[in-house]
Amino acid sequence: MAGPCVKPGCEVFLESPPRWFRWSRMGLLANQASCTRDFRHVSQMIHQAGGRLACIFSPQHGFHAEKQANMVESDHGIHPLLGTPIYSLYGQVRRPTEEMLQAIDVLVVDLSDVGTRVYTFGTTLGLCVEAAAEAGLKVVVLDRPNPINGTSVEGNPLKPQWRSFVGRYPIPMRHGLTLGELARFVVREEGLDCDLEVIPAAGWRRDRFHPQTGLPWLWPSPNMPSWESALLYPGLVLLEGTNVSEGRGTTLPFQVFGAPFVRPSLLLNALDVRALDGVVLRPVCFEPTFDKWRGEVCCGFQVHVTEPGRVKPYRLGLAVLKAFLEVHADRFQWLPPPYEYEYEKKPIDILLGDGFLRERLEKGAELPEVEADWQGELEAYRDRRQAGLMYP
Repeated sequence: MAGPCVKPGCEVFLESPPRWFRWSRMGLLANQASCTRDFRHVSQMIHQAGGRLACIFSPQHGFHAEKQANMVESDHGIHPLLGTPIYSLYGQVRRPTEEMLQAIDVLVVDLSDVGTRVYTFGTTLGLCVEAAAEAGLKVVVLDRPNPINGTSVEGNPLKPQWRSFVGRYPIPMRHGLTLGELARFVVREEGLDCDLEVIPAAGWRRDRFHPQTGLPWLWPSPNMPSWESALLYPGLVLLEGTNVSEGRGTTLPFQVFGAPFVRPSLLLNALDVRALDGVVLRPVCFEPTFDKWRGEVCCGFQVHVTEPGRVKPYRLGLAVLKAFLEVHADRFQWLPPPYEYEYEKKPIDILLGDGFLRERLEKGAELPEVEADWQGELEAYRDRRQAGLMYP
């Protein structure tokens, strides 16, 4: 049930603009989901309020979030209404260049994130903060709620040797941060000398999921059509590193998964029941219109979220991988690189953030044993993130 409507940071910012707002040249990192509660885009709101918007930066999938994933690049462009240049940070470059930053005085960030390490908006934010710190620019993050809540933290923190575009900072898969809090974490962890300001989302509490915010769901990327997809994403995204469809090419990405060779009853029997808290797996068949197994009927499951507060998506994802290794070892495969600009390491290893974890699954390690191995690192992460938390 929705509570009082949360006010996103962009509205808080525009209700009382800072003194520098009218004379500073602003760059805006945003995409089509960067809107107010009444669906007005932040770029137009800044323009109408008299702000000097010098350029826009777009993350993966493009400013209009129309591009598919995994190295499907977007070009630079022009804002259709404002005539402002749009610089793609998922194309020729993935970090603002010195020349781009010379045109601005303040970098403003307003992106809808989904609370998961491998969702690349966090990496793009971090690269922008790093570049701004080097250029001596102020960064202002207009914060938004974490749609899968800010209390639940799950998974192994990223190991440095597995750093990539789908994981740049030592955080777990489900990190429990807003994008503004992640920016604060990056500044501390990287030791950056950055003038960072975060405008909080008014009225949000850490334990709230998206439906409790009263905010509309605006898909931040083409395969994130609902908040349920976002909740399951920290686990089912692992299937991107395999030959099993994670539902791309269907209307339910990250809510359905399968392949032509799957025998649902066998797979379900092999799944660790401890990974099924808060969800029901219903056998289904589907036919992707693009991506893996395009035009072929896949057997598998739709994951129905019944109790969001009990769902542990990363545990579910690991359990699914383990079940495939046990039941379909003859057909199940890890995909080879390249994947998200990594040309040597296996995609599954950079998704997991630790190649040793894949090896443990291959050797049949039980989930409780695997999870116990990273608990010390996870608790250390909880302690380190504490200083940057902004919400009750």
